[in-house]
Amino acid sequence: QVQLLESGGGLAQTGDSLRLSCAASGATFSSYAMGWFRQAPGKEREFVATISWSGGSTYYADSVKGRFTISRDNAKNTVYLQMNRLKPEDTAVYYCAARRSYSFPWVQRADYDYWGQGTQVTVSS
Repeated sequence: QVQLLESGGGLAQTGDSLRLSCAASGATFSSYAMGWFRQAPGKEREFVATISWSGGSTYYADSVKGRFTISRDNAKNTVYLQMNRLKPEDTAVYYCAARRSYSFPWVQRADYDYWGQGTQVTVSS
């Protein structure tokens, strides 16, 4: 069982940067592939980025590629999402997710077993 707690969301302006963190507890963090998803009002939850158990492989949605960077620190049991050049369409609740796997990548919502409670990111124009 993995518990996930996101932080770092907030209000930003177009072009700003934010860094989200997701702290994991309750299991061997390095055994898990991690992902970030987001859900805007009235829309389905969508994939944003994923990182392999070691941090050696990453994969991004086209909408964020080149602007967002996912990383992890297994010593700190934490995964990060650095978000640069934010746009109003990035406004959403951001969720981190975990799947116990050494395979990669995992991009579907149903691929993940554990979810955090989400953190709101609002980008104004």
